[in-house]
Amino acid sequence: MQFIKSVYTLVFFLFPVLLLGQSTYIPIGMKDYTLIERLEIKVKDPDLYFSTIKPFNRKNYTRYIERIDSLRYADESVANKLSKVDEYNIERFLTNNAEWTRREDLNKPQNIFSHFFKSKGNFFEAKTPDFYIQASPLLNMQYGNERGYDKPIFQNTRGVYIRGRIADKIGFDVYFTENQERDPRYVQQYVQNIKAIPGAGFYKPLGVIDGYDYTEVRGSVNWKVTKFIDMQFGYDRNFIGNGFRSLFMSDFSNNGLFMKINTRIWKLNYENIFMELIQPNAFIANGGRLLPRKYFRMNHLSINATKWLNLGIFDAVMFGRGDRFDFMYLNPVIFIMPGQQQIGSPDNTMLGIDFKANIAKKIQLYGQVNFDEFFTKTLKEDPKSWNNKYGYQLGLKYIDILGIKNVDLQLELNRVRPFTYSHLDSSSNWTHYNQAFAHPLGANFQEYIAIIRAQPLKRLYLNARAIYYRQGLDSLGLNLGANPLRSYQTRFRGTALEVGSGNLATSLMLTLQASYEIAENLFVDFTLNRRSFTTALGGMSPDATIFSGGIRWNIARREFPF
Repeated sequence: MQFIKSVYTLVFFLFPVLLLGQSTYIPIGMKDYTLIERLEIKVKDPDLYFSTIKPFNRKNYTRYIERIDSLRYADESVANKLSKVDEYNIERFLTNNAEWTRREDLNKPQNIFSHFFKSKGNFFEAKTPDFYIQASPLLNMQYGNERGYDKPIFQNTRGVYIRGRIADKIGFDVYFTENQERDPRYVQQYVQNIKAIPGAGFYKPLGVIDGYDYTEVRGSVNWKVTKFIDMQFGYDRNFIGNGFRSLFMSDFSNNGLFMKINTRIWKLNYENIFMELIQPNAFIANGGRLLPRKYFRMNHLSINATKWLNLGIFDAVMFGRGDRFDFMYLNPVIFIMPGQQQIGSPDNTMLGIDFKANIAKKIQLYGQVNFDEFFTKTLKEDPKSWNNKYGYQLGLKYIDILGIKNVDLQLELNRVRPFTYSHLDSSSNWTHYNQAFAHPLGANFQEYIAIIRAQPLKRLYLNARAIYYRQGLDSLGLNLGANPLRSYQTRFRGTALEVGSGNLATSLMLTLQASYEIAENLFVDFTLNRRSFTTALGGMSPDATIFSGGIRWNIARREFPF
């Protein structure tokens, strides 16, 4: 409650002005993200270059896509860059966000019957001068088999997604699902270890062996303060980065309560996020008791340095104050470290930089570097010291590879030193609800990712992905820096540490996916996963070969790529 009061104080102290019209956000993982990332590389539209911040504002990106849609009729150079599948995806994007498009053919007159499937992607839709609402069912029914495991694996998700706005001033969205699932054995082992479902949090045992039952609720309200400033208050996930992974802040862990301020003006985009999170706790899955809280404050400033280069600066802190927010961190100005020093703060501060560069309208280079703790002198004199806590990401996206339309390649390297993300105690480590708040592996690893995405037909989506990593795990009770849940005060104090020090684990996950869209946002899915995992000391999870298929409606895939 104190955090909510702090948020309200910030809102009304900083922005005591009339509210303006605002939009909701596109859920992370939906097919729209692939289209936006392709257009960002193909078309020189500087507004698209701010896509480092996710989820995407529905109104803003509809206007950007609509602008590109109009240019393909007026500018032959733009039309030549877009394939027939790109044009189809643009049409579907605008159809699914018809409340924000100016195209008259997507805003049909309404009667009592036209509220249903008025837009092909929306089950129910109603609009008046003062009120708009859209509601769609959510469904994910997957069934499969893991070789060597005598029980079927499955996902059974039903729910509803509602979005709308009131008086053209307040936007709102609600996402609710009821879920039952039996996951592959390596995921079951993960749940047993951390007492939480990946990306979901609290769960109850299902009435079948090895099954889980849980609900997921997300929701937010959104409003525009001025022409350049948007605000959002809700319970959801956020992601900062241009890659498959993020070393700053990812959507891997559970949803969290947050307040977001986004300022976009000139060539700048400035995002502030204030969050209330859950401290790691051994009783987290039991229910019936109030869990201790901790807090997170983040600033991210990005600038379009040129027409092809975007640079970003990241500044964040994780801290605990006995279930209360520290008002010092309500200051939305970037680089709060001098203020921390004035009050003797022991909090976990992280700085970072990110970039992306578009080359020849075919390739995007991107990357991140985070500095959890970094001493120039130590790095030079003792590069293997545990004090050198940092990580970096390098990636490449190559669209229409070798001239093959709608076949895209993504390559990514992630490397994080031991003890990055860990800190003095559970109130300041880089975790939420017993799960990593950034990269799923935590720290002390090097990872390679290769992804090929293809859309050979308008409704057929193919995906091949390989993930290989090497990680130094804790062994014999020694803390060797892989697990951010463990305090670095309990660290192993023997020899100097390198990435991979400890019980060396190697893993390779190969994934093949095919989805066919039989109707708007209604997919038939097929997935084949092959995962190997070995450690130097043995005794870990067995290799897994998993095949599954099912149907999915208005919802992103649920995956466990770790």
